[in-house]
Amino acid sequence: MTIDRRSVLLGAGVALAARPTKAGAMPETRAAASSTWLPLWPGLPPGGGGPVGPPEIDERGAVRNIAVPGLDVFAPARPNGLAILVAAGGGDKRIEMEKEARPAARWLVARGVTAFVLSYRLPREGWADGPLAPLQDAQRALRLIRMRAPSHGIDPDRIGVLGFSAGGHLMGLAAARSAFRAYAPVDATDTGSARPATAALIYPIITLEPPYDHTSTRVQLIGRHPSPEASADWSVQTHVRSRCPPVFLAQAEDDPISDIANSRIMAQACERAGIPVEAHILATGGHGFNMGRPGTPSEHWPGWYAAWLTRSGAPT
Repeated sequence: MTIDRRSVLLGAGVALAARPTKAGAMPETRAAASSTWLPLWPGLPPGGGGPVGPPEIDERGAVRNIAVPGLDVFAPARPNGLAILVAAGGGDKRIEMEKEARPAARWLVARGVTAFVLSYRLPREGWADGPLAPLQDAQRALRLIRMRAPSHGIDPDRIGVLGFSAGGHLMGLAAARSAFRAYAPVDATDTGSARPATAALIYPIITLEPPYDHTSTRVQLIGRHPSPEASADWSVQTHVRSRCPPVFLAQAEDDPISDIANSRIMAQACERAGIPVEAHILATGGHGFNMGRPGTPSEHWPGWYAAWLTRSGAPT
C-alpha cells in the first residue's frame, strides 16, 4: 500500500531506512514477562503533599489520584540491553495507561527491550512542588533505571524515553533539561545522570507559547493566564541544546489536540542545536493513535521508530 505521509529528516547523519509495511511486521521472538512494581522514592516525594488513597482508574484504564509514583517494569525473557522509559499522555489530568503506555511496553518487550512504564505525579493533585512534580519523577526514574541497570541486563548508556501527548512534553523536558536539578538529592541513586540516550515523542505537546498553547497541559502546568516567561520556561524547545539526545517525532497534520506546529517547532530547535532528529509528519491520523491504527498511515510509525533506534545505536 502507499504510505500517505511526509517525512522530514534533519540533523547530522540521519537517513530514512527501509520501511516495514506493518507496525507489527518485525519478528516478535522474545516472550514478555509480567510486570513488577518499583516505587520511585524511598519515602514521600520531594516537597510532600499530594492525594491520598489508591489510584483511581476509569473505564478506559486511565489513572489519576497517584499518591505513590513509580515504575511498572516489563522485563523480556532475553533482554537486549536497551531500556525505554514510557510516559503516556492524558493532558496532565490523568495517565492513559491502557491506551498508550502498556501497549507500548508490550511492543518493546516483544523486541527484547526492558520497558519501564512511569506513573508520574499529576501537577494539580495537591503536590507542594506543583508543576515540577512530574519532571522530578521522570528524572528520578531515569536515575533509578540507570542504578538498577546491571540487575535488569541493561546497558546504562542505552536508556531512552518514549512519550505520548502530554507524556511527550514530559519526556521532552526530561531529554532537553537533563542537567537541571528538579529536586535535591535524596540518596545515592541521585548521584547518577538523568540524561536519556534517545527521545521519541509521539503526537507531543512541545510548546506552551501562543498561538499553540490551547492545551490542557498548559493549563495544568502553568495556569490559564501564564506570563510569557513561564510559557517559555515550560516549553520544551526553549531548552534544546547540544546535550539533548537524538529525537524521533511522529504526528499527524490533522491532530486536533496538539497542533502539528509542535513537532515542527521541536524539529527546528533540534536542527539549530545540531541534534539529530527524524520527524514523520502524517497527512492524517488525528490524536491518540498510540501504537498505530491498522489501515491508516499511523500503523507504520513503530517500524520507523525501531529502525531509528537501530540507526541511533540502540538496536531492537
